[in-house]
Amino acid sequence: MTGGAGGRGSGAGGDDETIVRTTGVDSTHPTPDPRPPTPKEHSFAIAVENVSKNYRLWGRRSQFATLKSALLKRDLKLDPDASVPALKHVSFAIDRGEAFGIIGRNGSGKSTLLKIISGILKPSSGRVTVVGRVAALIELGAGFHPEITGRENIYINGIMLGLTRREIDRRFDSIVEFSGIGPFIDQPVKTYSSGMYVRLGFAVAVHVDPDILLIDEVLSVGDEEFSQKCVAKIQEMKYRGVTLIFVTHQLDQVRTLCDRALWLDKGQPHAIGDPVRVVDQYLQEVAGNRMAGSEHRIGMDLPAPEAEPESANAAEQAPMRDPLEEERWGSGEVILKSVSLVDGKGRELVALGAGTAVSIEIDVEVRVPQDDFVFGIGIYHADGNCVYGTNTDLEGLVSKRLDRDGRVRFVMRSLDLVAGSYRVDAAVHMRNGRAFDYRRGCVRFVVGSRVHDVGVYRPQHEWLFDGGIAFDAVDTLKRDVPAPIAEYIRESESTPPPSKPNRRK
Repeated sequence: MTGGAGGRGSGAGGDDETIVRTTGVDSTHPTPDPRPPTPKEHSFAIAVENVSKNYRLWGRRSQFATLKSALLKRDLKLDPDASVPALKHVSFAIDRGEAFGIIGRNGSGKSTLLKIISGILKPSSGRVTVVGRVAALIELGAGFHPEITGRENIYINGIMLGLTRREIDRRFDSIVEFSGIGPFIDQPVKTYSSGMYVRLGFAVAVHVDPDILLIDEVLSVGDEEFSQKCVAKIQEMKYRGVTLIFVTHQLDQVRTLCDRALWLDKGQPHAIGDPVRVVDQYLQEVAGNRMAGSEHRIGMDLPAPEAEPESANAAEQAPMRDPLEEERWGSGEVILKSVSLVDGKGRELVALGAGTAVSIEIDVEVRVPQDDFVFGIGIYHADGNCVYGTNTDLEGLVSKRLDRDGRVRFVMRSLDLVAGSYRVDAAVHMRNGRAFDYRRGCVRFVVGSRVHDVGVYRPQHEWLFDGGIAFDAVDTLKRDVPAPIAEYIRESESTPPPSKPNRRK
C-alpha cells in the first residue's frame, strides 16, 4: 500500500539531505499556472507543469496477440488502435506544509495524477518536481507482499521509503500499536482483511516522517474508529508542516482538512482554490443546478484555471480583492437576504463588549421550496481561525419544509470573546453541503475589553486564593495599563494630596 519516491542518504548526514525528484518530458504548451515553480529555491513541495497522460487502447485483434502469432502471421504491428487522455495540461504548485485536496468524478484522472506525483507513472508530456521524501497510500495492498508476514512487510516498506533497519527497529512498536493489528503481525499478509491492509499501510506511511504524504481513497475502507484516528494523525502532521495531498470522495474531509482544493473533470482542471467554494461548485455541477442565467447568480464563480493570469506581470496588474469584502456563492434557490448582529432590543451592532448578549438574525427568501436544508453559522477571528461553528443538522434538527420566506435567529446569551476583530459566515445548504446561499464575511464586528487576555474565548471565571497568597485588586477601569503603572496610580489615589501652604495676602 505504501510507495516511496526517493530515498535518503545513510549515515549522519542522511537526515539533512533534501530529496528532489523531477520526472517528465519538455512540452511546448504554455503553462497557465500563475505561480511558476522555482526549483532552485525549492519554495514549493510539488510543482506540476503542463502534465498530460495518455493511455493506449488495444483492439480485439491485437489484444490477445503474442510474439509467436505475430511472427507466424508476419505482422509485427505494435501500434495501439487508439489512445485516451487521462490528464490534459494540468498545472499547479503546492506549497510546503499545505494540505491539498483533489476531487472529481470517477475516471477524471485523480488517481493517475497522484501516481505521477508519487513517481509510479511517468507523464506523457509535462514535468513534475517533488521536493522531499514521499510516502504514498495509493492502492489497497500496493507495496505489500502477500506471502510474507506483516512484520517483514513493515521492514521492506520502511527500507523502500529510505529508513535504515535501525530506524525501523526504533519505530516498529509505534507502527504496530497505531495499526491495532498486533496479534496478527506475524501472520502472512494474504490472510489480512482489506481494513487490516489499510491499518498497516497507513501506520507505516505516517511513521517514516515523510515530507509529503499522498493519500488516495483507501481510508474509506477502514472502520469509523480508525478513520477518526487517521484524521487526528493527519491534523497532527499538518501542524508539523508535512505537505498533504488527498484524493477522496469524502468532501467533508476536504472542507475541514485542506487549505486548497483542485476539481478535476475529464482530466482537466475545472476549479482550484478555496476548498469550500470548489466543493460547492462541484456539488452544483453534480446536482445539475449550475445557474447560467444572471437572474439566479448570487456570487462570482471561481475563475477557471485557463482564465488565470499567465504571467507574473499579468497577476500584478489584476485588481486585488478587498479582504474585507463579502464573498458569496450558491445556487440561489434559497437566499439569505440579510444577516445582522443585534442586541436584545434589535439594534444592529458593529462593536460590543465581551459577554454581551447578542443574536444573529437572518432573513430568508425562498425561491424554490425545499425539504432538504440546513442553516449554519460560523464565527471567525480576523486572522482566519475558526472560533465557533455549528449548523442545524449537527444539533439534531431535522429539516421538514422550507416553502415560504421567514427569519432565523441564532441567540447567544453571552458572547464571551476576547478583544479583537471578528467576522460571521452564514449559509443555507443541503445536508451534503451543496450551497443554496453561502455568505462569507457577511457581518464584521469588533469586541472591546478592558482586559488584555489572549486567545479568542473568555469563559466565565473568577480567581480564588487560599493560604499565604494575597493580591491587591486594581480598579477594572485601569486594567489596560501595565501592572507597575497601575500600582503607582493606586498608591497615588490612596494617598491624600498635600495641603497647600497658606499665602499671606
